[in-house]
Amino acid sequence: MKFSTIRRFIRYYRPHMKLFSLDMLCALVVSIIDLVYPSVAEKIIDSCEGLAAGTGTLTAEGILRTILLLGALLLVIYIVKMGCNMFIAYWGHVIGTRMQGHMRHDVFHHLQTLPLKYYDNTETGTIMSKVYNDLFDVSELAHHAPENFFLAGIMMIGSFVILVQKCWQLTLIIFLFVPIIVAFALFMRKRMHEAFSSCRKKTGEMNADVQNSVSGIRVTRAYTSRDHELDKFDRINGEFVAASSYRYKSMGQFHSGMTFLMDLLYLMALVGGGIFLYRGAITIGAFTAFLLYINSFLKPINMLVALFEQVQEGATGFERFLGLMDEPEEKDDPGAVAVDKVEGTIAFEHVSFDYRDQETIGDDKLLIHDLNIEIPAGKTVALVGPSGGGKTTLCHLIPRFYEISDGRILIDGQDIRSMTRDSLRANIGIVAQDVFLFNGTIRENIAYGNFNASQQEIEEAARRANIHDHIMSLPEGYDTNVGERGVRLSGGQKQRISIARAFLKNPPILILDEATSALDNATEMQIQASLEELGRGRTEIVVAHRLSTVKKADEIIVIDERGVAERGTHEELMEQDGIYAGLYRYQFREA
Repeated sequence: MKFSTIRRFIRYYRPHMKLFSLDMLCALVVSIIDLVYPSVAEKIIDSCEGLAAGTGTLTAEGILRTILLLGALLLVIYIVKMGCNMFIAYWGHVIGTRMQGHMRHDVFHHLQTLPLKYYDNTETGTIMSKVYNDLFDVSELAHHAPENFFLAGIMMIGSFVILVQKCWQLTLIIFLFVPIIVAFALFMRKRMHEAFSSCRKKTGEMNADVQNSVSGIRVTRAYTSRDHELDKFDRINGEFVAASSYRYKSMGQFHSGMTFLMDLLYLMALVGGGIFLYRGAITIGAFTAFLLYINSFLKPINMLVALFEQVQEGATGFERFLGLMDEPEEKDDPGAVAVDKVEGTIAFEHVSFDYRDQETIGDDKLLIHDLNIEIPAGKTVALVGPSGGGKTTLCHLIPRFYEISDGRILIDGQDIRSMTRDSLRANIGIVAQDVFLFNGTIRENIAYGNFNASQQEIEEAARRANIHDHIMSLPEGYDTNVGERGVRLSGGQKQRISIARAFLKNPPILILDEATSALDNATEMQIQASLEELGRGRTEIVVAHRLSTVKKADEIIVIDERGVAERGTHEELMEQDGIYAGLYRYQFREA
């Protein structure tokens, strides 16, 4: 990881520094304790050897008493070590989990601020993979990396110091081999990073494919396209398997290579120590302690080898997390002010919109060009015309879901860019064709219009949307769970809940974007009355293909790829006998 990335990673430790310091203290105690055993073993072996050779200073009883005392001391030390390991295992993971929770909090808050163009270009499964899969590995890295690096560092330094005291010549020979191990690890680092990054990417793609397939399961069943979905999944799953195989290949090469190099290191210690023992340069106890300290030296290397894989996992996950966190937020313009309730006069002055400016999917041309429209407060304007003319896009420009390429949009004579986005959107209600209900109760979904609303206000909104009686007929009433995306309700019921939500919000500006086009004629007629009630006294923009629903509009604007083609009341447009009249007669004839 780059230094800037490491610095941003360390920032998440700051709220937990007290607990983190205790964790590091326990790691220090454990590493020091692990250095004690070889010295105790050396003392016991040399004492027994001296007794056997008749050169020792202790009697047999003295040696036995020393062994028991040292054993009791080790027992106490190991009990302390057990407590420290328990603290590390439990609280260390708690630190990682809390950091993960902090990161997930930050990323979810950031997701709420991103412009819609990000969601247009990013699959939901990919986002979910970054929020959950990646951050789990980051939390594991946050827990294990510092304490394992600290443990390894203390044990390696301590082992080196003690080994030098035992036999500096042999220690020097062995440690000259260490740079080879380091060079091999650095050589493998780039390959492993590429493998882990590729695997992460394929995991996100597979999650996105599964999420997309599950969400569209009804379409799959309706069009008997199970084989197509299976083939598509098998392809991405095969790519994931290939990426994972390459990942495990690089891991295998790294682990096997490191194990071989450390075995050579141990072999050098064994052969070299044997030669020094043969020449009488060291005692049997010192030789035994030397081998044990070599183990103490190799143990942190093994620990770092295992950690290396975790670092790759966590670092890749954190880089993907930062990639999401670095996506530019949707920000208010400098000097923007919050507005209260607006009257609702809307004006488009020479407005142009180009999808290319949004870096999103769309036509490679100006979708809206030099558009001029004025909608008086409290009036209803219907936008009609062929598909692809930009009617829905035009509606999305008013709450600044997308940014215009040229011109300006005014509300009550004020440029919407001079208003804060939240205050602007608080004055706009939207009822769309594709109603989205959150997985929760009917009450919660209606309350999206006003989270401070009382139960009485929620019920009143439901009554005005003609859905209250049906809700009360359900066993759990307003506490009925609607299921994912409202799957347990009919299209008409979902649309009425959406209308109740808009009633509760009570906005001065209302946008109806194909609000009834997905409904059958009978249901549309029932809901049309609710929509008329909802639009009363508001500035209303209606996008519709069914022209029978817009006859009563104060003005009808026909929009095609050239811009405003016609405008006027229903009667005026029928008299013009142009595009609108042709569409109306065609629909009437079809009906």
